[in-house]
Amino acid sequence: MAPKVLVSDKLSETAVQIFRDRGVDVDYLPDLGKDKDKLLEVIGQYDGLAIRSATKVSDKVLAAATNLKVIGRAGIGVDNVDIPAASKRGVIVMNTPFGNSVTTAEHAIAMMFAVARQLPEASVSTHDGKWEKNRFMGVELFNKTLGVIGAGNIGSIVCDRALGLHMKVVAYDPFLSEERARSMGVTKVELDELLVRADFITLHVPLTDKTRNILSRDAIARTKKGVRIINCARGGLVDEAALAEALRSGHVAGAAFDVFEVEPATASPLFHLPNVVVTPHLGASTTEAQENVALQVAEQMSDYLLTGAVQNALNMPSVTAEEAAVMGPWLKLADHLGAFAGQLTDEPVKAINVLYDGTVSMMNLQALNCAAIAGIMKATNPDVNLVSAPVIAKERGIQISTTRQEKGGVFDGYIKLTVVTDKRERSIAGTVFSDGKPRFIQIKGINIDAEIGSHMLYTTNEDVPGIIGTLGQTLGKAGVNIANFTLGRASAGGDAIALLYLDERLPEATQKALIATGMFSSVRPLEFNVA
Repeated sequence: MAPKVLVSDKLSETAVQIFRDRGVDVDYLPDLGKDKDKLLEVIGQYDGLAIRSATKVSDKVLAAATNLKVIGRAGIGVDNVDIPAASKRGVIVMNTPFGNSVTTAEHAIAMMFAVARQLPEASVSTHDGKWEKNRFMGVELFNKTLGVIGAGNIGSIVCDRALGLHMKVVAYDPFLSEERARSMGVTKVELDELLVRADFITLHVPLTDKTRNILSRDAIARTKKGVRIINCARGGLVDEAALAEALRSGHVAGAAFDVFEVEPATASPLFHLPNVVVTPHLGASTTEAQENVALQVAEQMSDYLLTGAVQNALNMPSVTAEEAAVMGPWLKLADHLGAFAGQLTDEPVKAINVLYDGTVSMMNLQALNCAAIAGIMKATNPDVNLVSAPVIAKERGIQISTTRQEKGGVFDGYIKLTVVTDKRERSIAGTVFSDGKPRFIQIKGINIDAEIGSHMLYTTNEDVPGIIGTLGQTLGKAGVNIANFTLGRASAGGDAIALLYLDERLPEATQKALIATGMFSSVRPLEFNVA
């Protein structure tokens, strides 16, 4: 019996035909996604669900989708899909992360031209029968310095187009290596240097805790007078109120925004200001991009339903059904090891070295590597997945090496992950116990035995009396309960570490209180996906 797919949002007829040509039974009901009750009524019939953004795939929908095996999102954003609920029910969630890249990059370049030459205002004025030639004095892009914040897939395309316009390009990206920057033809800089050098600034990073308001009031104040700022990435990267003030004062000469902190944006501090170009999140809105992602999602879903091949899955590695049963806990461990290293690494990563020892060395190491790399990169790019992580690492010039060895320790198997930057090497190792639960067994060469929880606290210090008391007293005063407490040291009086499993996220004020004691060389709260 042929697998059955529901297309509940508008997809091109060509994409729908791909399902038919591949032997998949498809129902094309493009308005069904807006009717929650009807969707609940019929979803149980289908093996696959192809969507854009209109269909909301909630836990309630997933509960009714008793036969559903895969959800395919034509596009990158999956905010409308409850991924944890899908994972729990064994439903694969796929997206098409690269189909919109060129279109979004071109929109950023178009917005840069528009704000440089005041094109929207000039168009409105001319439509009104005015001929205000002297009013619209623009600036050239030629020989200007473009500051690119985020040099990933889209950002690198923007860099390439800007170089073609003979602009000077400086780029800030924590994961951009010097070698990759040279190959791109751009100059790698820190954020502060970018702010003072750039005539134009364009943002191409995801919205995370680290990037939220990356152009804050203080950052905007440090920019070069007369700068023009473009944001076609995510709302919330720029303090819109602070930017509006800088535009009014003349410190910022212009801005072009396609995304806003609150969308749909019916009001914004940037609206109705002179030389501010605004568009309603059109970055991916071209015929070619919409067609590309539709065709890709149809091909990916058909491949999975007919052959079991997995591409661009957000919640499942590319492994066979037989491998998945054995590898599941080890994949989770690899992700945890990567997440640990990624949350502690603030410099560009040059290399990632993974050692597999014992039983795990005989498994699908490619999938395990993907999990480790994705874990590292999710600290700065939550959109990364097990499939795209190696591609992004290669684009950024990160060297990946894998070592397989027979059992060489007290454990039947373990994974050791080493992240290399210009400043340091950071290593962490872990294993899977007989109960199937991953554990950390070594950090910085110091042996430990640490249970992994959603919220953890990692500290480093000199081995002196009072550390345990300080940690317990400070967290107790803040009302933070410790579920598990692990200590380790290199030698008496030498380097020491503590890894605490907490019942809740560590408050920022408590982190500052621990730092203020002067007893710790570092205090880092960590988050892990243990679901």
